[in-house]
Amino acid sequence: MQERRLIDYLFITLKGVAMGAADVVPGVSGGTIAFISGIYEELLASISAVNFKALKILKEKGVKSFWEAINGNFLLALMLGIAISVASLAKTIAFLLDEHPILLWSFFFGLVLASVLFVARQITQWSVLNVILLLIGSFAAFYITTLTPVTSSEISPMYLFLCGALAICAMILPGISGSFILVLLGAYRPVLDAVHERNLKSIALIGAGAIVGLLTFSRVLKWLFEHYKNATLAVLTGFIVGSLNKIWPWKKVLDSKMFGEKLIILKEKSVFPANYEGDNLLIYACILSILGFLLILLLEKLAKKKQ
Repeated sequence: MQERRLIDYLFITLKGVAMGAADVVPGVSGGTIAFISGIYEELLASISAVNFKALKILKEKGVKSFWEAINGNFLLALMLGIAISVASLAKTIAFLLDEHPILLWSFFFGLVLASVLFVARQITQWSVLNVILLLIGSFAAFYITTLTPVTSSEISPMYLFLCGALAICAMILPGISGSFILVLLGAYRPVLDAVHERNLKSIALIGAGAIVGLLTFSRVLKWLFEHYKNATLAVLTGFIVGSLNKIWPWKKVLDSKMFGEKLIILKEKSVFPANYEGDNLLIYACILSILGFLLILLLEKLAKKKQ
């Protein structure tokens, strides 16, 4: 476990805030933010450390040793940031999605586009296999963004559990949004309703699924990073490339449905700004995309300076 000062944990909390803000948007992954902010592998290692071995340490050596074994200060600081973000920024981001979608998506598009370069540069050795894996990741993520969401209003408890597990797996994968997976599975609105209505049974089912999915999938990713890092990075780069279709700012809605007072887009396609029906806000969109792109370059520069 790294030796850190209080200021270091403050920055980790701020990274958690950024991750939480990204996860609220159906199309942007908190995993991408974790990767570009330099905490991705530590996050995987810390989550993977929560296991039976850690519980044995808790029983034999006490809470302090257990807390150190799971990198508890890091996880606490990060989860605190995510919780603060979801609680405070969710309504703001939802407002921006409804009222200024082109501008919000433009900023995230620039941010994610720069993330492609950032993650690709982590690959130390390119090969034909890595290029093929990148293309497979790109096509897989692109295909996911074109799927039509499930619209069934009847969701069983087991299905909620499964949705929680799949969504949390997507949240820690750069390029694939957990919120968007919930939309595809038809669980985005039920999950929001469960939180707003404080439906403890549904929240518990979703949470249990998320815990199982997180503890399982984090171990898989950790193993892949340890044994096939370049190949794993190639696939993740592809995921991010493929996800750009989802966050392209200019869309034409092909099908939508009202869920109570909430309009859910079921099917849409990306169009050129010139073909967009309405004010395309092209100049402002370009400015915000550039700002998002430069923000990633700034974060990368700061990370290198710290190292």
